[in-house]
Amino acid sequence: MTTSGFIAFIVAFAITLCCGPFAIPFLLRLKIGQTVRDDGPKSHLKKNGTPTMGGLMFLPPVLIASLIILKGHSEIISVLILTYGCALIGFIDDYIKVVLKRAMGLKAWQKMSMQFILTIFYVCYIKYINPIDLSIVIPFTHNSSVDIGIFTVPLIFFAVLGTVNGSNFTDGLDGLATKVTLVICGFFAVIAVTEGSNVEPVIFAFIGGLLAFLVYNVHPAKVFMGDTGSLALGGFVVSVAYTLRMPLFIIIVAFIYFAEVLSVILQVGYFKLTHGKRIFKMAPIHHHFELCGWEETRVVEIFTIVTVVLCVIGYIAYI
Repeated sequence: MTTSGFIAFIVAFAITLCCGPFAIPFLLRLKIGQTVRDDGPKSHLKKNGTPTMGGLMFLPPVLIASLIILKGHSEIISVLILTYGCALIGFIDDYIKVVLKRAMGLKAWQKMSMQFILTIFYVCYIKYINPIDLSIVIPFTHNSSVDIGIFTVPLIFFAVLGTVNGSNFTDGLDGLATKVTLVICGFFAVIAVTEGSNVEPVIFAFIGGLLAFLVYNVHPAKVFMGDTGSLALGGFVVSVAYTLRMPLFIIIVAFIYFAEVLSVILQVGYFKLTHGKRIFKMAPIHHHFELCGWEETRVVEIFTIVTVVLCVIGYIAYI
């Protein structure tokens, strides 16, 4: 870890940790509470009213830490654009749901349209405004890379939309999205340090913010990150992956994200095709395991362990 990375980590961790005792009561006073689905696991009903929009606890400290070390690290600007653009979309969705009391929040097409527009801006930035190397490293080829030409932009859209929505669906249990993403960030931190990448400090800033947030988000959660945080997680992971030229590695190390979003797609598609039948007891898939009798904490730990194993595989695929 470089000095910049250490400073970014400490700043984000300390500010986020100190925010908790003030932010959580503030969110409670504003009645910004989570509404739990009635058709979900009954154990979740006690979570009704738990403060959400907790992404506001760690995202500003991460931004502050990033701005402190911004000089000489211009590559992190593209990471901040996608991360905080996604956070803004999530904030709008959360605001509609918990402040305006419209349970469904943004409609699916509205959320996807906003993500699509943000991705267009992100593509323009990394291709024309502050260009980055868009060749991609191929796993298990000893760090060989290839320029995929006309398929570059379609792959960016697929990676961004898939990862962002995957992280969003992963946020359904106490600490699940936080722990899984921390492991993924750890993987990219190792790669960034190995490569001497200028994006390393912002990764450590994000790790610091998430670790401090986990103090309040671990079971039983005192606060949920909401779409404000969960969409930002996906934006951060995919933007860092592109900065390191490793979007294909997302499929390996962030497989939990894709399993979550794929389970929803399969469930909805099968439900419509069969007029009411289901593949899973409930989607996203973490709820399926809960309804199969797994404790919430067991699901979280197993998914985290799986991610650790996948990140080891990812590192093997990198070297």
